[in-house]
Amino acid sequence: MTEKTPSTKDYAQSLCAKAREAATVLATVSTAGKNKALIGAAEAIRKSAAVLKEENSKDIAAGKSAGLSAAMLDRLELTDKRIEAMATGLSEVAALADPVGEIIKGWRRPNGLLIEKVRVPIGVILMIYESRPNVTADAAALTLKSGNAVILRGGKEAYHSNMAIAGILGKAVEAAGLPGGAVQVVATTDREFVSTLLKMTGHIDLVIPRGGKGLIKRVVEDSRIPVIKHYEGICHTFVDNGADLAMAADICLNAKVQRPGVCNAMETLLVHEAVAGEFVPDIVRRMRAAGVEVRGCAKTRELAPDAAEATEEDWSTEYLDLILSIKIVKDVSEAVKHIRKHGSAHSDAIVSNDHTSVEYFVNEVDSSAVFVNASTRFNDGGEFGFGAEIGISTDKLHARGPMALEELTSYKYVVYGNGQVRR
Repeated sequence: MTEKTPSTKDYAQSLCAKAREAATVLATVSTAGKNKALIGAAEAIRKSAAVLKEENSKDIAAGKSAGLSAAMLDRLELTDKRIEAMATGLSEVAALADPVGEIIKGWRRPNGLLIEKVRVPIGVILMIYESRPNVTADAAALTLKSGNAVILRGGKEAYHSNMAIAGILGKAVEAAGLPGGAVQVVATTDREFVSTLLKMTGHIDLVIPRGGKGLIKRVVEDSRIPVIKHYEGICHTFVDNGADLAMAADICLNAKVQRPGVCNAMETLLVHEAVAGEFVPDIVRRMRAAGVEVRGCAKTRELAPDAAEATEEDWSTEYLDLILSIKIVKDVSEAVKHIRKHGSAHSDAIVSNDHTSVEYFVNEVDSSAVFVNASTRFNDGGEFGFGAEIGISTDKLHARGPMALEELTSYKYVVYGNGQVRR
């Protein structure tokens, strides 16, 4: 189905009906039952590596023909290492504590009522994402373990990869005795179909978009269902005058180069003027050696004359590529002001051994994750010990930062009495 036809709504309703039925079952499935499905899925992913790479090669070929950037192709590619990481992620989620049924807190009222606040699944989640096919496995693992059913709508650039991964996961879920509707992938690349799903109030409980600013903006504007999102990852690293400059260079290089096409990669480097003369020429040299295009403010270009001139637009751009903007600032206060003005509340770091600067930065920078002497690349569910993540939220309601099992639950109150009536 690639065109909008009268059956589009029927297909959407069918997906939602299966998901709702599955969610009802999953809400009460034992931890052992969910873990069995996840472990089976991990084994199946490993056994199907050759098939996954073959299907992924179709997407890579199409991406090259479409002119996708090297960074975007990197996001799309499934290597042996990434396939193993998908399988490991499924197993790690299985090993995590099950949040469903956890008593968050409990208390007894003077009238004898015992009140407990208990974690419960959200229900049916719609996940809309681009490029990285490993998100299919991560999202399926986390939603299943947290007792939710998920409808996955990946980008057309990863269509063959996503369908292959979903097929493997679906078989593993059913082999474990769980409903197939627990994990479903939308089988059409029709953009308008997304709009249909976003109107399915009463059928879908939460929407999580993961991708570029354009995708997220469209989802937020079209959806009648609550959305948790982040628009951009305009991430900064500030090298303070109290920094170990060798360590700072390693951190900055990692934050920019290790995977430039992801949302927690550094896009702007801020450098204290007191160390700029020593640090900027060295880091520019190292960045260029790694293939990074450097753009800088006037002071930066005095120290690195070959750097391109950074425009005002550069400070607010998520490149997702081997491009870096560098700005020299007076002190930590000016660095924070720059981050407040141009940042996206995603991931920001300070490199410093000065306690006063660190404390000021940590308290004043209001991002989902603030790092001290570490790369912004660590803002990730797996790196935080969550097993995987379904996305990184820069919202402040319900969830913030890497969203994993706990963030995919809500809660209800269970009240125990012995005949109390209200007077």
